[in-house]
Amino acid sequence: MKFLKNYTPKILVIGDLMIDHYLWGSCERISPEAPVQVVDIAKETTVLGGAGNVINNLKALGADVSVSSVIGDDDNGVELKEMLKIINVDSSNIIIQKGRTTSKKSRIIAVGQQILRYDKESKNEIKEESEFKIIESISKNIASFDTLILSDYGKGVLTTSLCQQVISLANKNGVKVLVDPKGSDFSKYKGSYLLTPNKKEAMLASKIEIKDEESLRAALVKLKDELDLNISLITLSEDGIAIYENELKRFATVAKEVFDVTGAGDTVIASIAFALSASKSIEEAASFANLAAGVVVGKLGSATVTIDEIEEYEASLHKSTSDAHIKSFEDIKNIVERYRANGKKVVFTNGCFDILHVGHVKYLQEAKSFGDVLIVGLNSDASVSRLKGPERPVNLAEDRAYILAALEAVDFVVPFEDDTPYDLIKMIQPHTLVKGGDYEGMDVVGTEFASELKLVGFVDGKSTTKTIQKIQGTSC
Repeated sequence: MKFLKNYTPKILVIGDLMIDHYLWGSCERISPEAPVQVVDIAKETTVLGGAGNVINNLKALGADVSVSSVIGDDDNGVELKEMLKIINVDSSNIIIQKGRTTSKKSRIIAVGQQILRYDKESKNEIKEESEFKIIESISKNIASFDTLILSDYGKGVLTTSLCQQVISLANKNGVKVLVDPKGSDFSKYKGSYLLTPNKKEAMLASKIEIKDEESLRAALVKLKDELDLNISLITLSEDGIAIYENELKRFATVAKEVFDVTGAGDTVIASIAFALSASKSIEEAASFANLAAGVVVGKLGSATVTIDEIEEYEASLHKSTSDAHIKSFEDIKNIVERYRANGKKVVFTNGCFDILHVGHVKYLQEAKSFGDVLIVGLNSDASVSRLKGPERPVNLAEDRAYILAALEAVDFVVPFEDDTPYDLIKMIQPHTLVKGGDYEGMDVVGTEFASELKLVGFVDGKSTTKTIQKIQGTSC
């Protein structure tokens, strides 16, 4: 995961671009003109839709994204290109076709409910001249891309001719082509590296009813053979992802809460493309995509996910290594902001935790009970020496952090160099600050930045000092 975090793959997305337009308001009356609701619009928002949602997901993961498509010579086209510019996406491969209507889908939402949607778009296939211009444009630098995604929303950009020309060009230049397909005829995607159809789409295309393991394998094999794919893949909603390269492999879903599956397919293909671009195996890419999808279905609307969110989500499932729980000041600041935005209570405590014992564990378990997320500030080796004497610490900071991070009660460990965690507490501003019971009646560093202070009693007879004394006594 850390390798992916430091990687910036270059990915080209070709497909149907559109604008998702939202009109938000309230409804308190029925029109006297007709039996319809009257909505008082309070605000308007726009986001990239269609292939644009794949782009948003790639950008959120950290990819360098370029896009190729065909839009109209209209106001919506101008708006769409400006939206791409704002998020730093290269749109130099977008072709303007005179007379074509750029897709814009407008939704009226009142009291959290969508009551109407109206579309303005062209759905006819693009002209041959536009196809030629796309191929001419991308052929100049296609070898510079790590991966290419065809995002088909059935709006006419991805014609059979264009798809086959793009796939042929990409294959000649050693660039993988991943496809999010549309319709029941997948023949136009023949020669791609892989497709990401859902179960319903796969059944329509393969003409095989997927009802068990045997029929799932048959559908995967048929699609792989007929379409000359390197890897056959089917997304199975709550049942995860199935792939077939030389054998059937399934990757179980890891979603904890499902609020909205809108755009989850875009997240899956973006995540797989990102991981494959970073030279990960298809098995690693599928697992990564499952984690990403697990995050986005817990959000409302067409959502995106960052590497940090995936890492945190994996940690919450207790499937990560201790390394994933050890954070720098900069990392923890961003993490806390996300938790706070989601209404989570952040708990903070700190200490040397030199030789971990049952007293420490019970203390940390009780600290975690005060909120949703427990962050532990860990004194550096130099700091411990200044506080405890030149013979301490017994265990180096790296070891102490790793052991702490392995505890179920601890969500994150943040090492700090000063004698007190004042700056760390100031930055985190936790809901609850936790200290040992021996601080009763004393001033506690950082209390001004916390909503509350909780004191936790120690377990009698359990301390690092006594443990060290016992060891020394035994060795004599």
